[in-house]
Amino acid sequence: MKILGIGNAIVDVICKVNDQFLAENSLTKSTMKLIDEIEFKNLLSKLKIQETISGGSVANSIVGLSQLGNEVGFVGKVKDDNLGQKYEEGLKKENVNFLYIKKNEPVPTGSCLILVTPDSERTMCTFLGTAGKISDKDFSAEIVKNSEITLLEGYLWDEGEPRKAFEKAINNSNKVAMSLSDLFCVERHKNEFLNLVNNKLDIIFANEQEFLSLIDSSSFKEAVSFSKNLKKNVVITRGEKGAIAIKNNEIAECPAEQNINLVDLTGAGDLFAAGYLHGQINQLSLKESLIKGTLQSAKVIQQYGARIK
Repeated sequence: MKILGIGNAIVDVICKVNDQFLAENSLTKSTMKLIDEIEFKNLLSKLKIQETISGGSVANSIVGLSQLGNEVGFVGKVKDDNLGQKYEEGLKKENVNFLYIKKNEPVPTGSCLILVTPDSERTMCTFLGTAGKISDKDFSAEIVKNSEITLLEGYLWDEGEPRKAFEKAINNSNKVAMSLSDLFCVERHKNEFLNLVNNKLDIIFANEQEFLSLIDSSSFKEAVSFSKNLKKNVVITRGEKGAIAIKNNEIAECPAEQNINLVDLTGAGDLFAAGYLHGQINQLSLKESLIKGTLQSAKVIQQYGARIK
């Protein structure tokens, strides 16, 4: 395989809401909040479902890579229930090797409420379910060794079993790429993420806000300087300002796509990562990889959901 993704296997439940709904339910726009099953059901009872799609950050990137013609696989934990069945079918339909054998787990398949406000921003409430129970026993070292790049997500980094899974993946990888995932994740695991960025990862994906929080700075110049000193491949998305990739002393930039019919920002970062990694594993330059990432991201935000239809 070119790329193996290991991440949270989550079914996305997309709903339209207004800003008042976020305020009434104490939700912070554009962030991800972990919730339990009771809170998930309570929120869902007040909403009208727009669409239900197999999701999860890394899984979305892996599907994007498959759509671009790359041989890819994914490991994520689901239960042998209705949502778990749908999840597996969704990946197989996209020619992704689903490398996890689902079984009867004590908790259900994970799901994420994606609340889309009129400004197209998305706010996520995630019930991890069995996805958050992934462990090092859920995949073999061999499948990691047999892929060129292992793609991980910051969302997966948590105490206990998920961390062991993360460490097993890193220790057996040829090359490791990771998305910092969310400001909430960065602030929750700052020291551990800094350690990963400094010592374990080869390719790092983040948006500007996440990266500045990671290095405790408000200066983008400082972010660039920090990245150059890392001697790794750091890729930072900057919304309307486009994206930048820093690898050793090489810096490439790409503007954001213009004249877009913005519908839903869900999956923008996931599909950007897919396009960029497609460029890197097919020997494109940093600039060409950024352009591919920007193009894929622009496609997905002009529709509902985190996968290009």
